[in-house]
Amino acid sequence: MAATAPVIMRVMASSISTAKRAGGIIRDVLKKGDLGIVDKGKNDPQTEADRSAQRCIIASLAKKFPTVKIIGEEGGSDLNVCDDWLVTELDEGFLQQSCPAEWKDAKPEDFVIWVDPLDGTAEYTQGHVEHVTVLIGIAVKDAAVGGIIHQPFYKQPDGELGRTIWGLKGLGTGGFTAVPAPPGQFIITTTRSHSNALHQQALNAFASTEVLKVGGAGFKVLQLLEGKAHAYVFATPGCKKWDTCAPEAVLEAQGGTLTNINGEHYAYHADVEHVNRQGVLASLGQNHAELVEKIPAEVRAAVGAK
Repeated sequence: MAATAPVIMRVMASSISTAKRAGGIIRDVLKKGDLGIVDKGKNDPQTEADRSAQRCIIASLAKKFPTVKIIGEEGGSDLNVCDDWLVTELDEGFLQQSCPAEWKDAKPEDFVIWVDPLDGTAEYTQGHVEHVTVLIGIAVKDAAVGGIIHQPFYKQPDGELGRTIWGLKGLGTGGFTAVPAPPGQFIITTTRSHSNALHQQALNAFASTEVLKVGGAGFKVLQLLEGKAHAYVFATPGCKKWDTCAPEAVLEAQGGTLTNINGEHYAYHADVEHVNRQGVLASLGQNHAELVEKIPAEVRAAVGAK
C-alpha cells in the first residue's frame, strides 16, 4: 500500500516517523547535558540537538525522496548518518487516510520540504523545554499544504514523552483534540524574545484580555489549536519560512488562517526569500480580515519595509 500511495501521503507518513525520531535525538542531547551551543546571531543560538536532528530528518527524507527539494534551517547537512538516525518506516496509521483529490497527482518536483529541526532553541537552552517543537512543512508549488508539529517533551497521560500533530489541507488534522478558545475573551499569543516598538504598537491595537508570551512558531500555533489563544500576532520580520510552513499547513487544515500582517499568504517555493519580512498573523475561529484591519496601517506599512 505504501509504495502505491500518492507522493504527498508518503512524504507526510515518512515525515511523521522522522519527526518522532528527531524528537528522541533532541531529548538524548539534553540528557547528556552538553548542548554544544553556537551563537548564529542575536537571540539565535544553535545546539548539537539542532544539528543532529536536522541531519536525521534531511538524510531520512532525502534517501526516500531523492528528487524532492528539502530546505533546513541549519543549512546543508551531511547525509551520511548512522543507521540509528536513518528513518525508513512510514507511519501506517496516516497511510490509511484517503488522499485529498487536489494532491493526488502532485509530483516530487512540485514539492519543497521546509525543516526546522528544533523550533524554540533559545527556550531549549533555558530549560523551557515544553516550548520546543520539530517542524516539517510540506509545500506543493507555492503553498504550504502539509505539516508535522512534533513536541519532544510533551508528557502523555501514561508518562511517555512526545506528541506528533499533523495536518493536511483537504484531509484535516490528527494527533490532538482541537478546543475552541474561550468566548467573551481575546487572548493573543506572541513572542518572548523578539519584540520592538512597532510590534508593541500592533499588540496594543487589539483589545486583548491576556497576552501569552511563548517561544517558537510551532508552540504559538499550538496555543490556537488547543484553545488557549485566539490569535498569534508577530509584527516584526523575525521568523523564517521553516518556522511557518508546517504551522500554517496544520492550522489551515483545521480551518484557521496564517498570513503576513497584511493578510497575504507567504509563498513557499524553493527560490523564495527565507525571511518572513512582513511578520505573522494567525487565527482560528476568528474573522481574520477584521484582525488585519485592526493593525494600524502605518504599522503594516513599516513592518518589513526595506
